[in-house]
Amino acid sequence: MVGAVCLTFSEFGFRASLLLVASWLASSFPANSVEPSSVSIRWHTNSNQPAVEVVGLNEETLRHLLNTNWQSEEWQKLLSVYAGQGDSMTMNVPAMIGSYRIQNDAIRFEPKFPWQRGLTYRAVYRAAGLSARIDKASGQIISKFSLPAAPYNPTTIVSQIYPSGDVLPENLLKFYVHFSAPMQGGHIYEHIHLRDEAGHSVELPFLELEEELWNAEMTRLTLFIDPGRIKRGVKPLEEVGPALEEGKRYTLEIDAAWLDNMGMPLRESFRKAFRVSAQDRDPPSLQTWKISAPKAGTRDALTVAFPEPMDQALALRLIRVASPSGRLVQGTSALAAHEQVWSFRPQEFWTVGAHQLQVQNTIEDLAGNNIGKVFEVDLFDNVQRRFTNAVIKLSFEVR
Repeated sequence: MVGAVCLTFSEFGFRASLLLVASWLASSFPANSVEPSSVSIRWHTNSNQPAVEVVGLNEETLRHLLNTNWQSEEWQKLLSVYAGQGDSMTMNVPAMIGSYRIQNDAIRFEPKFPWQRGLTYRAVYRAAGLSARIDKASGQIISKFSLPAAPYNPTTIVSQIYPSGDVLPENLLKFYVHFSAPMQGGHIYEHIHLRDEAGHSVELPFLELEEELWNAEMTRLTLFIDPGRIKRGVKPLEEVGPALEEGKRYTLEIDAAWLDNMGMPLRESFRKAFRVSAQDRDPPSLQTWKISAPKAGTRDALTVAFPEPMDQALALRLIRVASPSGRLVQGTSALAAHEQVWSFRPQEFWTVGAHQLQVQNTIEDLAGNNIGKVFEVDLFDNVQRRFTNAVIKLSFEVR
């Protein structure tokens, strides 16, 4: 019996050699279905191009992802990024919005807004989000990131609020709030207050949108008065009343606790006081605009005076100048006199001839009335309107 379990030296060497070969083959040629252990999450902290990447994926996974036509909801099942306050952040908050793609052998997510100081970000990669034919051995990977705190030195301010005038119509549609540096979004309505003459807060005056209306630089916020507090015949106006009432005074207040993109509060609060005039239900008429033409051979400003203030952002964007040949004239436009005077200074000298002021009819006054169309049509008026996006042209002569 003893002899039955004994191995000769040659037999032992042969079997040991087989074990060594098998071990070498396993380490040198891993199965294609196994995700490399080097899969990891990488953060790109450059504020100009923030991104999160999942790197170390195998070729089969990358090929599969390149051939998908996923929408954001499907990508989020594979890679989600969350933002919250400190270590108390939970997964109950919705994932950040942004764009996904495969780039440089990695899954790349670019958020819509830059990273913000004071927030903790959590990226979650779930290999279970891959199809059944792709191995899911890497399981779930979680990575956290936050920008370092900046030295406490608040410098950001509210630089301007439009409309800039101190008399505004009762059916005012919106404010533009400009900041001197990029701000943090989210929970903005906690820092914006509309107060009456007694200092009391007006109840829910703004249209509180889930997706806030910021420009790309996060330096300008568009703030709409709730249209339900403006349009006649709708329940909010009948039950709660208008947000603004003719003859009364109000103050729009931006408090200093609002954080900028560096995690710093505003240097100071900002208050805009104004008086409310009657409703404006008349659409703008270009026939009432007064054009002052410049002289040929100069770079003097062309000016246009309006009989009423116009929407600041739209007036700068929707008014253009065309040369006698029909080519758009390049230059810089500006507004003055509480948005009642538009001016344009060309890059090159004015030439002699008939020029055109080209205005899109979607331009608005402070109440949101367009050319040929009022913002509010009384629900009891039997009014039918046709309204298309068109360009209206006014001629002026440069001599």
